[in-house]
Amino acid sequence: MTRPASPIRRSRSASPETAAAAVATTTAERLQKVLATHGYGSRRQIDALIEAGRIEVDGKVAVLGLRVDGTERIAIDGKIVTLTPRSRRPRVIIYHKPAGEIVSRSDPDHRASVFDQLPVMKFGRWIAVGRLDYNTSGLLLFTDSGDLAGGLMHPRTGIDRHYAVRVMGDNDGTALERLRRGMTLEDGPARFESVEAGGGEGANRWFLCVLGEGRNREVRRMVKSVGLTVSRLIRTGFGPIELPRDLPRGAWRDLTDEEIDGLQALIAGQPAGRGA
Repeated sequence: MTRPASPIRRSRSASPETAAAAVATTTAERLQKVLATHGYGSRRQIDALIEAGRIEVDGKVAVLGLRVDGTERIAIDGKIVTLTPRSRRPRVIIYHKPAGEIVSRSDPDHRASVFDQLPVMKFGRWIAVGRLDYNTSGLLLFTDSGDLAGGLMHPRTGIDRHYAVRVMGDNDGTALERLRRGMTLEDGPARFESVEAGGGEGANRWFLCVLGEGRNREVRRMVKSVGLTVSRLIRTGFGPIELPRDLPRGAWRDLTDEEIDGLQALIAGQPAGRGA
């Protein structure tokens, strides 16, 4: 009796089409990760765009969880995006923001934007690592990596923000102590990691403050809660990165490989010294 041939034995080698599909499956990544890696926003921002139906892949509206291998035609709001091979490190620049600029690409009042001062990118776009309000100056980081930006801004990372704050108002000697104890604001408890007198007197008194989070106008609101007013606010450091003394307001420079490695180490939960 002749045993019928096994269908598995008849098909030992996959067809070229099947092999290509297998390769595509193994190299495919989630759409939000691919777009974030190429600087089109954080993964959370990309998720929101997908949910709003603003991203298309090969002419079809994208859905959450969709995987792509880079060969697809991807469009955001009808504009084709360009995906290019990534180097090991993302690009990160430090910008010395002057007061009087907004951290937004559009503004109904047509105020000056920090994005107008940044170098032009051939692919992707700059993503701000956090924000500084209109009247605040100092250190602001930008990167072309949504993953890096998202990691640096995530609350679990707890990266220290350093500020020099010029304050005005009656001081009975207890303001610093009250700031050190912390307080409850309208959006919850708030406290500085540290706050010290930074010199000056009268209307030119300075505090040196460190925050482990980046809530909206938090420094100003905390100072106001103890009866003082912020007349000038400068961010002087973000994690291991310090505002260079020789970087003029309105100017930018690329971070070094070592500085970028220091930021990536923070996301990975490894120690990184200031000035790295």
